[in-house]
Amino acid sequence: MGKKLADRKVLSFENIKIACKNCSLVSLCLPMGLEPEEMDRLDRIIKRSRPLHRGDHLFRDGDALQCLYIVKTGSVKSYAPSEEGGEQVLGFHLPGELIGLDAIENSRHNCSAKVLETSAICEIPFTNLEELSTSIPSLQHQMYRLLSREISQDENMLTLLGKNSAEERLAAFLLSLSARFKRRGFSPYDFYLSMSRHEIGNYLGLAVETVSRLFTRFQEERLLEVERKHIQLLDLERLENLSKRSHNDKDRIHST
Repeated sequence: MGKKLADRKVLSFENIKIACKNCSLVSLCLPMGLEPEEMDRLDRIIKRSRPLHRGDHLFRDGDALQCLYIVKTGSVKSYAPSEEGGEQVLGFHLPGELIGLDAIENSRHNCSAKVLETSAICEIPFTNLEELSTSIPSLQHQMYRLLSREISQDENMLTLLGKNSAEERLAAFLLSLSARFKRRGFSPYDFYLSMSRHEIGNYLGLAVETVSRLFTRFQEERLLEVERKHIQLLDLERLENLSKRSHNDKDRIHST
C-alpha cells in the first residue's frame, strides 16, 4: 500500500484534537470560507471525542437531533431499515463530509449512522451551530452549500441506481470513490474499501455474489487489481466509458 493510504489509517488522540484552522480538511468542511476569528468561534463549539470503532453508532433511526457530525478520519455508512427487516445502505461518508442533515426538518433522524473503521468524528451541537450562524453569514452560506451538496449526492445516487447493468453501477461507484479520495488529497488510483462486498451490493442494489464476480472480471480485464479491500484502479478511462455505456447506447437508439 502507498504511503498516503498507510497514513490514513494512523489515528491518535492528538490528531483528533487538531483545531479547524490547522485541519487538512478545512477546504472541504464547514469552516470553508470563514475568517480566522470566525473559525475560532466555530472551533469552540465543536466536540472531539475519543476514536470510534467499527460498529459504533453516531445516531440511530428515531433519535432526536442533537449534533451534526463531520468525519475527520475514517468512514461512516448511513442506513435505514429495509422492508425485509434488514438494512438498506443509503451512503458512505468520507473525511470532510457532514452527517445528520436528515434530522433538520423534523428534529429526528430518519436513518442510522454506523462507523465502518476506526474513525475520528467532530460533533457540532446543532442548537449552538444555529445560534452561531445567525451572527456569521458566511457560516450560514456554507450550511446552504452543504445542504445543496447533500441533495446533489442524492440525485447522483438515483442516477447510479438507474443504470441498466450491474457492471455500470460498480464502475460508476468506483469512479465516485476515486474522485472523492482525490479531493481529499489521497490517490485516486490506490485506496482501501472500508465497506464490505455485501454493503457495496446493498448500496448498489446488487447481490453480493454479483459484486464479487464483477471484481474478479474487472481484474481479469485489467481494469483494476484487488486484494481483499485494497483496490488499485488501472484504467480510469475504460471505467468511465463502461459507466456511461447505457447512456451512450440510448443516445444511439434515439438518433437512428
